[in-house]
Amino acid sequence: MTVRVPAKVNVQLSVGPLREDGYHDLVNVFHAVSIFDEVVAKESESITVQVDGKWSDQVPVDDTNLAIRAARALAKHAGRTYGADLVIQKDIPVAGGMAGGSADAAGALVACNELWGLGLPIEDLMEIAGDLGSDVPFSLIGGTAVGTGRGEQLSELPTGGTFHWVFALANGGLSTASVYAECDRLRAATGAQVPWPQLNDSLMEALGTGDAYALGSNLSNDLQAAALNLRPELAPTLDAGRQHGALGAIVSGSGPTCAFLAIDATHARDLAQSLTATGAAHTAVAAHGPVQGAVLI
Repeated sequence: MTVRVPAKVNVQLSVGPLREDGYHDLVNVFHAVSIFDEVVAKESESITVQVDGKWSDQVPVDDTNLAIRAARALAKHAGRTYGADLVIQKDIPVAGGMAGGSADAAGALVACNELWGLGLPIEDLMEIAGDLGSDVPFSLIGGTAVGTGRGEQLSELPTGGTFHWVFALANGGLSTASVYAECDRLRAATGAQVPWPQLNDSLMEALGTGDAYALGSNLSNDLQAAALNLRPELAPTLDAGRQHGALGAIVSGSGPTCAFLAIDATHARDLAQSLTATGAAHTAVAAHGPVQGAVLI
């Protein structure tokens, strides 16, 4: 069973105050884009994982791998002992703020649900996904959606067209936990009162009408300052994208991938070429969204 599952970019990531449980309440607008991992599940006596493709050497293949955890959680939910050899073909950056690990977990849930003949509905898979991580449920459904709570409570958002993106991929990753910790540190240092996160109505309208110019001017990420503090070299990359005509430039999620909104597909190709030709990014990839979530192929 082979499942294709997309990366995501956060077009709005608003982070509320630190909660007693260590999490933050979020307003997190996810947008699935056409950079994909593939997860293959084959019959086996036990649950294992192998990773091929880009950045494969950076992905653990032990019990910490999120795809293994997803397969085991699905088997536990079904009340049976199952096995599967999982093979992940990586194309989504690792620790890049694009939900690569979450995508692989979603892919494993869909692939193993089919391999084992469980026939569980999407509602069951979403419940299991929410226990695995805040981004995993969105990787199942794709499209565009707003996540609240820790980001796992999803409401799908209508999108009025296709948006074109360029992603500048950085060397090395950033730990999501370290970026949130830096965000909390920076907030504590200023002593500012952190507001309750709110959905940006102008961004919602831009998504609904397919207005790339309006969307570009409304991109926001409360983690961006923390990511830039940890990786200052990202700031010149963002500036270069703006100078080359990006409608909006933002760190994707917890970073370090930088996302640039383009006017159309031609502009996206030109922007990607400009970023690499000038040395502003060592790798830049054009993509579009929204796209479907985890799907059998």
